Amino acid sequence: MAQREHAWRYVACSMFLLTLLAVGTAFSGLFNASDKDVFGEFEQFRLTENRAPELRKLQATNFHPNLYFNQADVQLMRQRSSTTHSHIFKVIRAAVLTMLSSVPLYMPPAKHGEFTSKWNEIYGNNLPPLALYCSLCPEDSAALQFLIKFMDRMAEYPDWKVTSAPNDEVPMAHSLTGFATAFDFIYSSLDQQRRDVYLKRIRRETEELYEMSKYRGWGKQFLQNHQTTNILAILTGAIVVGVHDDPETMIWKQVCVNYMEKTMFLLNHVVDGSLDEGVAYGSYTAKSITQYVFLAQRHFNIDNTQNNWLRTHFWFYYATLLPGFQRTVGIGDSNYNWFYGPESQLVFLDAFVMRNGTGNWLAQQIRKHRPKDGPMGQSSAQRWTTLHTEFIWYDARLTPQPPHGYGRAKMHIFSNWGVVTYGAGLPIAQGNTFVSFKSGKLGGRAVFDIVHAKPYSWVDSWNSFNPGHEQPDQNSFTFAPNGQVFVSEALYGPKYSYLNNVLVFSPSPTSQCNAPWEGQLGECAKWLRYTDEGVGDSAGEVIAASSHRDMLFVSGEAAAAYSPAMRLKSVYRALVLLNSQTLLVVDHVEKWDSSPVNTLSAFFHNLDIDFKYVAHRYMDRYNGALMDVWDAHYKMFWFDTQGYSPSTRIQEAEQAAEFKKRWTQFVNVTFPVRGAVGRMAYVMHGPYVQVSNCRFIDSSKNGLRISLVVNNTEKIVSIVTNYKDIGARSSYVGFGGYAKVEDRYQIIRFGLGAQLVPKQTSVDNQLFDFGFTVNVIAGVILCVAIGFLTLQRKFYVCFTRLMRYALFSVLMLWIIELLFVSNSCDQLLCGVKWKSAATDPELSKQLRLYDQHRFPLPTVVITTLPGSGSDILKHLFYNNSDFVYLRVPTEHLDIPETEFEFDSLVDACEWTRSDAQNGRFKIIQGWLHSLVQNTHLHLQNIPLYETSRVKQVQRATSLHDKRKRMRRREPLAEMRGRVRASSDRDAEYVREMRRHTGEYPNARVVLNLRSGSWALKLPFIQEVVGPSFRAIYVVRDPRAWIYLMLYNSKPSLYSLKNIPQHLALMFKEDITRERCPAFVSEFRTLWRLLSRSEANPVLLLAHLWLAHTAAVFRVTATLPEETYLQVRFEDVVNFPEDTAERIHSFLGVPVTPSALNQLMFTTSTNLYNLMYEGDISPASINIWRKNMPRKDIRLIEDTCGFMMKRLGYSRFGS
Repeated sequence: MAQREHAWRYVACSMFLLTLLAVGTAFSGLFNASDKDVFGEFEQFRLTENRAPELRKLQATNFHPNLYFNQADVQLMRQRSSTTHSHIFKVIRAAVLTMLSSVPLYMPPAKHGEFTSKWNEIYGNNLPPLALYCSLCPEDSAALQFLIKFMDRMAEYPDWKVTSAPNDEVPMAHSLTGFATAFDFIYSSLDQQRRDVYLKRIRRETEELYEMSKYRGWGKQFLQNHQTTNILAILTGAIVVGVHDDPETMIWKQVCVNYMEKTMFLLNHVVDGSLDEGVAYGSYTAKSITQYVFLAQRHFNIDNTQNNWLRTHFWFYYATLLPGFQRTVGIGDSNYNWFYGPESQLVFLDAFVMRNGTGNWLAQQIRKHRPKDGPMGQSSAQRWTTLHTEFIWYDARLTPQPPHGYGRAKMHIFSNWGVVTYGAGLPIAQGNTFVSFKSGKLGGRAVFDIVHAKPYSWVDSWNSFNPGHEQPDQNSFTFAPNGQVFVSEALYGPKYSYLNNVLVFSPSPTSQCNAPWEGQLGECAKWLRYTDEGVGDSAGEVIAASSHRDMLFVSGEAAAAYSPAMRLKSVYRALVLLNSQTLLVVDHVEKWDSSPVNTLSAFFHNLDIDFKYVAHRYMDRYNGALMDVWDAHYKMFWFDTQGYSPSTRIQEAEQAAEFKKRWTQFVNVTFPVRGAVGRMAYVMHGPYVQVSNCRFIDSSKNGLRISLVVNNTEKIVSIVTNYKDIGARSSYVGFGGYAKVEDRYQIIRFGLGAQLVPKQTSVDNQLFDFGFTVNVIAGVILCVAIGFLTLQRKFYVCFTRLMRYALFSVLMLWIIELLFVSNSCDQLLCGVKWKSAATDPELSKQLRLYDQHRFPLPTVVITTLPGSGSDILKHLFYNNSDFVYLRVPTEHLDIPETEFEFDSLVDACEWTRSDAQNGRFKIIQGWLHSLVQNTHLHLQNIPLYETSRVKQVQRATSLHDKRKRMRRREPLAEMRGRVRASSDRDAEYVREMRRHTGEYPNARVVLNLRSGSWALKLPFIQEVVGPSFRAIYVVRDPRAWIYLMLYNSKPSLYSLKNIPQHLALMFKEDITRERCPAFVSEFRTLWRLLSRSEANPVLLLAHLWLAHTAAVFRVTATLPEETYLQVRFEDVVNFPEDTAERIHSFLGVPVTPSALNQLMFTTSTNLYNLMYEGDISPASINIWRKNMPRKDIRLIEDTCGFMMKRLGYSRFGS
């Protein structure tokens, strides 16, 4: 009866919980580019215990261990402790020996008051590794007795709180997690009385923490260390207690899992694997997240291992490491590296997510190089916290190996976090330089956008998040030449802008502290004041980030991070790493006319008390500062456009950090801002370079130029400050990028690469030197000959033979000079062209590029076979000041009616360059001219209030109706509403593009011509558009394309779009030469196939794909190489970063981090869908491999095999 009553209580509690915790959600299409909401409803998880009946029966007598492993695993773990896992076990054993050797330090105090008088997480943190050791080494009775006494004291305390932090349950959560985990590990070694006492205490603490979650802030805030720590503690306690058939624990588990699943859902929006609190607190949050993911899969069969955030989280540890593997980027409230782990998190990622050995490798490097003491050593309260999970999760089958490209300095962009790093994850060595730059949105881009767009009803603006550990640090940077930190963050401390490497301004009418100075929004308190008015809108933005070998350019805009009362139009900072030793920092500040600001101060921090800044005078011209590191001098100096270099104030500060004080020293440089624009430059360099003669050589409306002589080579740095105007950028730097560096050897266009400067001048100099020498010798000989001739006449001396020799020598010298010059010069005026200067093709190409003073801004035309996914490229161009993205046709932006009617699927009619030259299809030519050259006017002239139903009726009754579709019957009112909604969406998009082109008149047009007909007319379009024409053709695996057409929906697209009728119309005899100048031959096999009465749909579609793709290959071969790019849809989805850079390099416009983030979000989060296809992700685009009949796959491969091979698509199973 008791068991039956327990069962009924269990079911009743579960049903009550599902009713109580149902989450109603309302969504908007925040990030959606299609006509469907991006975000599906958040699923309410109904827990099912992952225990088979026989397992439940076994656990009735053997409850524990169960949390991370069971009793059957213990023997295997003991074997591994001396073999594959010995390197981790040695650390665990050393930790236990340290505890045993200092019992008073590590044993919880006997008095409860002493336990609660200070932050006491150390005790809960040390319990799991101690308990795991006792489980692996049962023969060590001393360790077991120490552990039991440890837990006895913990169990005796009235509570586990900290009196100085009565509203902070984090220490209590650490104690509960550690105590419950240890209880589970050593359950078999405890007597029954202790089992009962410990279990009762775990239940009591779990229940108390659960009740507090109902009204504490952490109970409703996501993606924050308190939330994950406390929720995981409740879940851990609930799992441990729940094994003993306690029905109330089901409620606790259900609440925790739903809460953490929302956390995982939100994390899936974070495409770069980062956490906004920074690396230190990020490791804290990630510790709990990785433990949750493991527990959820083990106990509830919930698999989060393919979560997008987890798949990229490795880079959060690797790409933030300074050379030497000891120190990390100190963004946010940080110490020198990690609070928890990160070895445990890394082996988890390797074992369950990446499975490539890089996580194991980085964990080994961090442990190998970790300092034993000093400021970069681990805290005694946290250093052993994750050893137990590291041991449990480590997979020795994954051979440790560094990530691809290890050993070379590389740039990494955290597009969500707003952070760029360069030179991370390298050993410390001369030339291994690290640079970081931060300019991001509050909470990170994903959280910021969710808060402002409100797509989820269960997210309550900023009340659902807590970015209190962020700093006012937009446009901050660090610089560590040769691994020696020269400019660093101030790390954990009060939130003052002057404690970050950013600008502050004066006077400000809204100064909250340090009046009249004011920094960025949210400052002046222990935590960032993100709930204050306007602070929630605070945002920076990384504008550009490009690297080339040992050079880097990165820039950011931070005006939105400052009070609107200061009337700052632009606060733009650019960093140019000229070589591994030299960094140029430029500030551009632009004010509105009504701005009260007339002064700014810049700050540069140093935390190394052994190597302090001292004032320094640079070449008796500029003021600066110097850091002496064992006689190696690291220097900085500064100046403005007028050559003014103010003296520095080197200051020191000591601020509260964690539970201690932290010292910092900083350089404070104050400049006047006299006019509407102020520009300042700061040069920083290491000891292995000489920098001289630095000055502004141009400061104009669109940008600035600075000349520096580095190691006796002048470098001219050009930076565009009017960065939103692609036309201004092109005018100032000669291409669509943001900066370039020129010297006598090469031009570095950041985002496009290097271009050699032709050595024509040096060749001419050599020719001049040789010719001058020859002429001097010839002249001397002639003078001597004339002298002898004079003497001969005066003294009647016979020098006839001597004169002949002299004249012969002069003649030979002139002939030799002529031959040498002719042989060395490729100009006609030089004489006979003995050899071509173009014998080196690369040099010849560079010379041709150099002769082109401007890289033309692109007019982009995207073509494809419908269903190939070209719409996904919208997210590379949409919401971007450089481009205006237009889909054709739409309800309002349609192709004009001409003698030739475009089919919405495809046609076999080729238009050539000569057709355009001969004036054919003049209406289409005029339409293209209008779209490309007068885009804003074209959009303004589109009537938006004309009812669309008239057009639809006209099209339906057309004699050549090629767009007729099969539709299921639906109510007339419903159909009208759907049509009206679609028309309204399209009209609103046209209005949005009008506003966009009005604000950015130089934005370049991107035409997505969605019909497959246009791909065969690209030469015609190129002739019409002109030299700016750039075509992108999107191709897709024919198996995936045919699967989409036949199997992905019911009814199939093949039937819905009536593809056979489209193709039949294409081959009708009334398509005469007047309408189609050239019928492409590749479609003739398809024509013959259609003539059969019953054509296999798979074979028909395979031949359609083959004919269209082959025809496109032939037609586009006539286009200049630089005007055509073929892109595989699969590459866009699987490798969005590489593909985006490839596309933008082709266009001659560097890709921006914001555009990159948009594309990565679209392709990797399962939150974006293409019409007719559903969610897009690397897994979903290959669904044909699982669901498509094998005979169909073979038929497609046999038909399209040659073309598939040419495009890089391998056969199934190969």
